[in-house]
Amino acid sequence: MRRLRLAAAAFALVLAACSGGGQEAAEDTLDFSILSAESRESAIGDWTPFLEDMEKATGLNVRPFFGSNYTALIEAMRFKQTDVGWFTNQSGLEAVRRAGGEVFARSVNPSGVDGYEAVIIVRKGSGLTLDTLLACDRGLNFGMGDAKSTSGTLAPMTYLFAPRGIDPNGCFKTVRSANHEANLFAVGAGALDAATNNTASMERLAMLETPLARSTMERVEIVWRSPRIPEDPMIWRKDLDPEIKRKVADFLFSYGTGEGPEAERQRAILRRIQTLPFAPADATHLIPVREMEATRDLLEAKKKGDPAAVAAAEAALEAVRQERAALEAR
Repeated sequence: MRRLRLAAAAFALVLAACSGGGQEAAEDTLDFSILSAESRESAIGDWTPFLEDMEKATGLNVRPFFGSNYTALIEAMRFKQTDVGWFTNQSGLEAVRRAGGEVFARSVNPSGVDGYEAVIIVRKGSGLTLDTLLACDRGLNFGMGDAKSTSGTLAPMTYLFAPRGIDPNGCFKTVRSANHEANLFAVGAGALDAATNNTASMERLAMLETPLARSTMERVEIVWRSPRIPEDPMIWRKDLDPEIKRKVADFLFSYGTGEGPEAERQRAILRRIQTLPFAPADATHLIPVREMEATRDLLEAKKKGDPAAVAAAEAALEAVRQERAALEAR
């Protein structure tokens, strides 16, 4: 019954966001937003046990908000329809800038390798290589992520396309935007020739061990990898009640820690959402994605031949690099 109640609450929040209602939650309610890089149904299945445990531990009425559109998550926080959520790095940066958000935690990769990689996948046996894709003969159908996806859009643009002066829209026959799961299945089925994705999403699909997941993973291969990207941040509203912040932090940073059957049960739930126990974080977590963003902006300004934009982008990039150097020195 509780699982059904959580799913119903998620649907009600989606409707509230679409209707533009901006009422704040009651004091004993926590509206928790979750990015659905895959399907909404799989996200509900993976997250419901975690949210049920959060509700029990904090005494708050935890209401989930699942969204595959990152803009919806940002706008929901901006209009105080959500209080805390798991974001991608780029959408999290925008939530900080536009929605009064604040980084307080981050996920931790279960593999022990800190971070993940953006990738480009093709159908195995297709003969497509990275050089084939970058030939830009407008003969291939390509899949990108959401415009605010770090691995689906920002990283490929920053590290692959922009340095070569390539606009994907002028490079491929079609460019379609979808979530990682949809792009993965589309490449596996031959509906797309190639698409962006990330190693975490591919690992998540492999964990399902369903016939469809297995056959899809067997049909795709990676032809490009980005430099490592930081794990995703957890963000709450800066103006969230301090007592609610304390309850959330106490739960989050103790969940899945320690020894014994209960800790093992919690870690199994965390594995379903592909993280080890969450780690504390702050605004410095977003420095790498800010550097990616500034690098992309500089490359685009140079491509346009706009001296003023180049100067502004160079200054922004240098400021981020100095901030990172100061942090590393500390």
